[in-house]
Formats: sequence, structure tokens, C-alpha cells
Amino acid sequence: MSVVSNTTTIGSIGAPSRRNTELLMLAFAVVIPVFAYINVGLAIDGTVPAGVLGMGLGMALLAAVAHIVVRRFAPYADPLLLPLATLLNGLGLVLIWRLDQSELLRQLGQGTAASNQLMWSTLGVTGFVIVLVFLKDHRILQRYTYISMVVALVLLAAPAFFPAREEDFGAKIWIRFGSFSIQPGEFVKIIIAVFFAGYLMVKRDALALASRRFMGLYLPRGRDLGPILTVWALSILILVFETDLGTSLLFFGMFVVMLYVATERTSWIVFGLLMSAAGAAAVATFESHVQQRIVAWLNPMAIFLPKEQQPDGLISDQAAQALFAFGSGGVLGTGLGQGHSDLIKFAAKSDFILATVGEELGLAGMMAVLMLYALIVQRGIRTALAARDPFGKLFAVGLSGAFALQVFIVAGGVMNLIPLTGMTMPFLAQGGSSVITNWALIAILIRISDTARRPAPAPAPSPDAEPTQVVRL
Repeated sequence: MSVVSNTTTIGSIGAPSRRNTELLMLAFAVVIPVFAYINVGLAIDGTVPAGVLGMGLGMALLAAVAHIVVRRFAPYADPLLLPLATLLNGLGLVLIWRLDQSELLRQLGQGTAASNQLMWSTLGVTGFVIVLVFLKDHRILQRYTYISMVVALVLLAAPAFFPAREEDFGAKIWIRFGSFSIQPGEFVKIIIAVFFAGYLMVKRDALALASRRFMGLYLPRGRDLGPILTVWALSILILVFETDLGTSLLFFGMFVVMLYVATERTSWIVFGLLMSAAGAAAVATFESHVQQRIVAWLNPMAIFLPKEQQPDGLISDQAAQALFAFGSGGVLGTGLGQGHSDLIKFAAKSDFILATVGEELGLAGMMAVLMLYALIVQRGIRTALAARDPFGKLFAVGLSGAFALQVFIVAGGVMNLIPLTGMTMPFLAQGGSSVITNWALIAILIRISDTARRPAPAPAPSPDAEPTQVVRL
């Protein structure tokens, strides 16, 4: 018989990093837009576009850089977020380049949108890299809860002091310095999510208290209505002074979603919907820009009636042209490069780029694109569920909710389900502010998912632990 002394330690269970899976899906995310780019060229003039090699190499380089950074700085991150964003960005480049080939848009001086979008995409991936490299832990942002509120309010208020141009159709959503312009509302959706997450993490217990029950709902106490009333008032002020219906809906909707997640009270959703409807109805009674949006929504085809039969405030045929594009596309679409959505004039620069998807890719292509957006939201919610800290949970929910709300607001407006807002479709439509912000949003979700999925370190052996005795007979 022999006795052997042995000291054991508890090892951590290694979780798969899934980086190779991400790399494989990134390859598909690059190949699909390149194939679509070739398809557009063949449909327009029967030849392969001359820039296909540069486009393919450029996308592959950006995807490779982003993947290497994720592999190095966020090895346990969700493997789907980066490929999904890359695919949507690539499809957006193809659709914008397809609209650049339109003779009508060239006559209007809009034939260089694709090259600009490629530059903004490069800056967006650069921002993605910067966020992952320097944001080591998302919980650091919690320190700047109230600073982020001040910054967000300044950015929201700034466009009101700049005059709106004719092409803005009354909405004051831009800050312009000569030829340079930014849309601060896009950046606010990330900054304000930091404030909401930090504030609700501290106040959620008080906000979850209910004073009485009415019709199956727990009603909040009067003193706890202050936060939602404040945010509601701010969203109304944005709508009044900047006539920006989209940012107002996004701002207030994101707060209500995060408030519901923090408190688990359905009554907050009901209050939010009622207040949003009441505020929009009140503003619509005196704000002409909002009235025009509602008139166009309720009477999309009235623009083709004689002038004396048209309802007051109807000034554009955009809603009708979008519906014509969807109807022309049918189930399978007319084919890339063979549609006429350029009749909307500025489809590449706005939410109406979705009409190009509906016409040239049909209902099937539209559902596929919306599914890509839905997957990003689903992975964001899954990241929130996996997060180990309450700030990370609320922050991930806020970012995912803002992304989902923006997609719904844009898609609903173009499909005439709700009034048009003029917001940009994430990753698809042309816009530097939108592309940079959404790449930063994806980077933050990747950082949170890496923290959530990272295995816990193995505990160090205790010097006071007795050695394990293994007896061999």
C-alpha cells in the first residue's frame, strides 16, 4: 500500500470563443454584397462593374480589421453581431451605388453617394475599433450618468439654433458648418442610453412601487411619475422646436422600454403609450410640419387628384411613390438594378432606400433584410439577459430597444403604417452620423457580450487548504 499526497485546484470551464464561426460568417457577409454588386452592373449595362475588385477588397479589409480587433480585445463576444452589421453595411453600399447609376439622380447632382458612404463606413469601422480598444469595461460608463444627460440635452437642443434647409422639409435635425454637417440625434441614442441605464439602476426599486391596482394594472405613485413626465416633456419640446418626429418618438420610446425592463410594471408601458399619443395629437394641432406628415400618411394617393380636390397640407408624392415601388416589386422583386425607386428623388439619403429593397428584391428580400435587423436586436437582448451587472443589462436593452425602434419607425413610415419621420435606415441609407453611431452601438454590444460570456477566472488555491489524500491499495 502506498500513500501519495496531492494538492488540487478548481479549474474554470473554458467557454468557446466562437471567433472562427464569426470569421466564416464574415466571409459570407462580404461575398453576398460583392455578388449583388456584380448583379447590378450586369442588369444595368450587361457588364461586370469596373470597381468590383476594389469594392470586394475594401469590404474584406474592413471586415478583417474588425475581426482581428474583436479576436484580440473581445474574444468571448457574440459571434453574430459583427457579420450582421457587415452584411447590412455592404448591402447598403450596393443599393446606394445602384441609385447612383440613375440618370435622374445624376441630373439632380446626387451621383456620388456611394463613394461618400464608403468613406463613412471606413470611419464607422474605425470608431468600432476605437470603442473596443479603449472601452475595456462597459461599467466605466456608469460613472458618467449625469454628465451624459447634460451632453445629450445639449446635442438635442443644438439643431434648433441652426436654420433648416429646403431639403430638410422643415425638420431642424442638422448642425451645419459650411459643407460639413452632422445629425446629433443619432449620437444621442447612445449617450442618453448611458444616462437612462445609470439612473434606472439606482431608482428602479422606487419606480417599481405601486400605490393601487386599477383594471388589472398596478398604478405608480404620483411622486414616481416625475421621471417619465420629464422625459415626455423633453420629447414634446424636441417635436415643437425642431419638428423632428422621429427623434422624439425614439427618445421617449427608449425610455419607456428601459423603464418597463427595470421595474417589470406593465403600467409604465400603458402610461407611455397614452402620453405619447396625447403629446403627438396636441402638437399636431398647431405644428404645420407634423400636420403635413399626418396628411400624407392618411392620404398617400391624393397627390394625383386635381389641386382643388387635394387635402390641405399635402405637398409631396413620396409616400405614393414608395407604395408604387412596393407594389411593383411583388413577391420576388424586379431584380437588382431594374427598379424605378429613383423617382423618389433622394431615396439613397433617407428612409426611402427601403423602397428600393421592396421593389428590386420584393417581399422575400424585404423580409430577409428585416430579419437581419431582428437578429441584431435578438442578439442584443440575449446579451442583456447574459449580462452579470444591472447596468450592463439595462444598457444593452436600451441600445437594442433604440435600434429596434428606429427600424420600426423607418419601416413603418415607408410602408405607410405610421407617419413618415425622415430618419435613416441603420446601415442601409446614406448618412455619416448614422453609420458611425450604429457601428459604435455594435461595438458596445460586443463589449457587453464579451464581459457576459467571459468565463470566470479559476480561484487561487488556499494556502490553508489541507492536501487531498489519495490512497492506493
